[in-house]
Amino acid sequence: MLRTLTLAVLLATAGLPALAQSQQRLRVGVTPGPHAQILEAVKPIAAKRGLDLQVVEFSDYVVPNEALSSGELEANSFQHQPYLDNQKADRGYKIESVAQTVNFPMGVYSKRHKSFDAVPAGGTVAIPNDPTNGGRALLLLQDKGLIKLKSNVGFKPSVADITENAKRLRIIEVDAAQTPRSLDDVDAAAVNTNYATAAGLKPADAILKEEPKGPYVNVIAVRSADKDKPWVATLVESYRSPEVKAFIESKFSGAVLTSW
Repeated sequence: MLRTLTLAVLLATAGLPALAQSQQRLRVGVTPGPHAQILEAVKPIAAKRGLDLQVVEFSDYVVPNEALSSGELEANSFQHQPYLDNQKADRGYKIESVAQTVNFPMGVYSKRHKSFDAVPAGGTVAIPNDPTNGGRALLLLQDKGLIKLKSNVGFKPSVADITENAKRLRIIEVDAAQTPRSLDDVDAAAVNTNYATAAGLKPADAILKEEPKGPYVNVIAVRSADKDKPWVATLVESYRSPEVKAFIESKFSGAVLTSW
């Protein structure tokens, strides 16, 4: 009887190593807030398709691409295409986007004023200090008629490109992750949505809000050498699934927009 029991246990467990091996581990870099929350929603979908997603959070925008390029990650999901293009041009990364994901319309927030009209002449406005997100903030201010920029500045204008500033706004540049904290010291701050929600700011309360624009849709990025590997397509399909779309729409109430 002991022999029969032992045989039964062996048969029952014989498939376990193969099952464990069938789960391919992928380390995916994200920033805190919505990007991390969305990837957590992707995990069970990906698991059903053979991927074991390990969500790795980074507190800034620079390190996730460094970690991907050096092989510490298999993918990341935190940036839009203009930012990725700028990083590749500056640092020579051999990484590329493989799918569009979600859009986070940038907002300008204030603890002092209920509307931007209330910001006084000479008021201070904080913007992110990296070229693409800082440029994005300046384009938002231009779209709202608050400043004018040189023509043909593309998606990366700088403060030096301001040609008109009727309100004499004093624009200061801070690390993107610190823009929510700067609200204690400035009249207003342009804050990326992932940092805004992580800091408890409600996108609906922004005193200025960017209109959704194609160039700022976020992407999944992988090393160029990996882009055609089967797991990449599986990761993309898992992210862009109906279940994840429903999660985003119910969780973020329009603050995060899906691209599919």
